[in-house]
Order: sequence, then C-alpha cells, then structure tokens
Amino acid sequence: MPAFTPDQELDLLFSADLIPASVKAELPADLHIRPLARTDYHRGHIQILSVLTSAPDPGLAGYQATFDAQRNIVNTYYTLVIVNKANDQVVAVGCVFIERKFLRNLGKVGHIEDIAVSKDMQGKKLGLRVIQALTGISEALGCYKTILNCSDDNIPFYKKCGYEKKENEMAKYNTAPLSGPSRASTPKL
Repeated sequence: MPAFTPDQELDLLFSADLIPASVKAELPADLHIRPLARTDYHRGHIQILSVLTSAPDPGLAGYQATFDAQRNIVNTYYTLVIVNKANDQVVAVGCVFIERKFLRNLGKVGHIEDIAVSKDMQGKKLGLRVIQALTGISEALGCYKTILNCSDDNIPFYKKCGYEKKENEMAKYNTAPLSGPSRASTPKL
C-alpha cells in the first residue's frame, strides 16, 4: 500500500490554509482533508465522482490539463478531497467555485458542486465535513451566499448542513455529441 503523502509534497489546487481548522478537527485521525492535488488521479478521484453520475476516465493527461486549467483561473475553483491515510486514497470530494457578479456591489456567490463520498465511507459524516469546509471557504472568500443544487431526496441532508430550500433549478442538456478534450476549450468570440 502507498504511504500517506503529506500536503507539502503535493502540487495542490489552492492553499490548504483556506480549509477551516474546525472541520479538520472533526475528522477521525485516520482521515485527512486537503485541496485537490495534481496527482489525485492516481488516488481514485474520478472513481469517487462516479458515485454521482457518469465519470469516464479522462486519462492522466486530460486530468492534469483540467487541473492546470482550473488552477490558472485564479481565485475561482476550490476542489477538496478527504484522503484515507492508510492507503492514500480519496474517499470524499467536493468543489466550490466562485462566481463574480455585477449586482450586490460586485458581490460573489459560492456554488457547491460534485459532493461525493465513496460507498464504503458513507454514513460517517464525511459529506457533512466536505459541505462545512466548502461553505467555510466560500464565506472566507467574501461570498454573500453559497448555493447548491440537489435532488429532492437529498434536501434533508443539506438542511442538516444549514442550507434551506430556495427557488427551483432548471436544466437544459446539450443533446449534440460531445467530443473529448475540445469540449473543455473555450470558443473564440
């Protein structure tokens, strides 16, 4: 089994100092919460996301290109993971991205996305810890609100996390075939 890799040996998406100490203190000693690392492809990050929806393997190069793209859009993406120290594998993940607005005095909104906990670690309050950490990051960065979308089945969980039902989500999915890496590129206007 691989040995646990300390934060200082990793290429992280953002500073670990943004994760609230109170959340770190609530985790069992055998788990560690930290920002996403460029090498978390090898620690099962994508497999954990498959708990939510289709998460095909992008390959190492695609994974690292997306990591680099997110890091290069500074002060926007904050993906974090919980790692099992015994095997250095990701067991939970979540992201908050920051939207800058023209309203509310050029305010910011934190959007929480992609909360996933491995099936064998569910029921241990790891989802709660991820939500607490992401909400703390959003608030520390000055967001006037933090929002997320969820299924009706998950409303009770998010209420326990301090969130309230507000408005409704609408979605329109692109029905055109999506290709690999080019879908991540930005069209030139």
